[in-house]
Amino acid sequence: MRYMDSNLNRKAVVIGAGIAGIASAIRLRAMGFDTVVFEKNPYPGGKLSELRREGFRFDRGPSLFTLPELVTGLFGLFGEDWRDHFSYQRLDNVCRYFFQDGKVLNAWSDPERFAAEAYAVTGEPSGHILRYLAAAERLYNLTSEVFIFSPFLKPAMLFRPEYLKVLVNLHRLDAFTSLHDRNMGSFIKNEMVCIFDRFATYNGSDPYRAPATLKMISHLEHNTGAFFPEGGMYRITGALYELAVRQGVSFRFNNQVCQVVTDSRGRATGVNAQDGFEPAGVVVSDADTGAIYGALLPEKLLKRPVRTGDLSSSAMIFYWAIGRRFPELDVHNILFSGDYRKEFRYLFSNGMIFDDPTIYIFVSSRQVPGDAPEGAENWFVMVNAPVDSGQDWTLMRERVRETVIRKINRFLATDIKSHIMFEDHLDPRGIMAQTSSLQGALYGLSSNGRLAAFRRHPNKRRRIPGLYFAGGSVHPGGGIPLCLSSAQIVASEIQEDLR
Repeated sequence: MRYMDSNLNRKAVVIGAGIAGIASAIRLRAMGFDTVVFEKNPYPGGKLSELRREGFRFDRGPSLFTLPELVTGLFGLFGEDWRDHFSYQRLDNVCRYFFQDGKVLNAWSDPERFAAEAYAVTGEPSGHILRYLAAAERLYNLTSEVFIFSPFLKPAMLFRPEYLKVLVNLHRLDAFTSLHDRNMGSFIKNEMVCIFDRFATYNGSDPYRAPATLKMISHLEHNTGAFFPEGGMYRITGALYELAVRQGVSFRFNNQVCQVVTDSRGRATGVNAQDGFEPAGVVVSDADTGAIYGALLPEKLLKRPVRTGDLSSSAMIFYWAIGRRFPELDVHNILFSGDYRKEFRYLFSNGMIFDDPTIYIFVSSRQVPGDAPEGAENWFVMVNAPVDSGQDWTLMRERVRETVIRKINRFLATDIKSHIMFEDHLDPRGIMAQTSSLQGALYGLSSNGRLAAFRRHPNKRRRIPGLYFAGGSVHPGGGIPLCLSSAQIVASEIQEDLR
């Protein structure tokens, strides 16, 4: 037991009940730990939470579900059949894309059908899309075990077969070309370049600067499939929270951790929370690393400052109760900007939202009719936003709201303002307040650079034994699948340290 205090080696504390925190608690419990989760909010889920009001339900955060086996596999740790507690279905249409010239393209989950429609709508040869998706699949199969499902790179791992395979195929990682340049070389139609550039935004990055390695994300969406849980995205949180409680994990809500307590050797020995000291042999942080190093760790321990320029994008979201149905929309919808490059320059260089932003509209009531009253729809309307660096968000929100309304009116030939029954909103300040995300960044660090993946915080640090890190701000990154993978990696690191 290299790092474990003999009296506490089966007591674990998890900081934060985000999806990675819940998954970490489940895995710790399956390993035999007496596990308690501290959460400052009155509800579990972190960004993966919900809003209910006047008969409408909104998923407040993540809206895309891939790699469902990372959720269902957690039930198997206790011999439970996940089908008794959770269900989902594959989406027939991954996303509906709207372009400035009136073109509308359905990105069908079947690659052949998607490629055929893309040719019919844009003139992009089907073979270009199928070759691209095949290359994305090969890249995913080559790298996922190393970069997504394994601990941060360690010298001892370099001799494992999966690492050796990557090392001899470094030229296939496509890390020295930007995603946009790769897409420009792969497609002849700007519409397809925009669609595949958009995958950089899945971890809050700029396709004009992020490496083409990110093209592997398109494999998950178009080859393995996009899914939707029965009951909405928040059902992922609900099902895993219920599993954790059934198996004996204790949750303490409205109870913020104030400090990670360490001994004279720097070893984590528990936490100070609002209700006092909680001793533990293992502490897992699902908090943003900016919050951990900014407030929770003793000054004597090494801090890892993060520059604003390294951070991912944030978001500005409007939750609209719409008093009619719009058959033009599907579950996931994108209304593209007329100048994608300028949109990202505004985000990452100017710290502003472009006046012709790309708009994402998520309508879960298309899949879950009970999410809105009959004849109505629940709209989650999001534009990419810069992180908070002191902007006047009230003024910016008012301006962006009017811009978004004008654009939706033009694309859907409607007067959307007259159909908004009520609204709520969330901006980078609110994201920061609710989730302690540094400056409201949705995914911690961006991938705006060739070596960005290697700058992510590891899942443990030798300087602070007994403390482990999960969630979107650490390795392997943000988004539901990567957060769940981080919990799996943390469990493997703890298991190794127990030997």
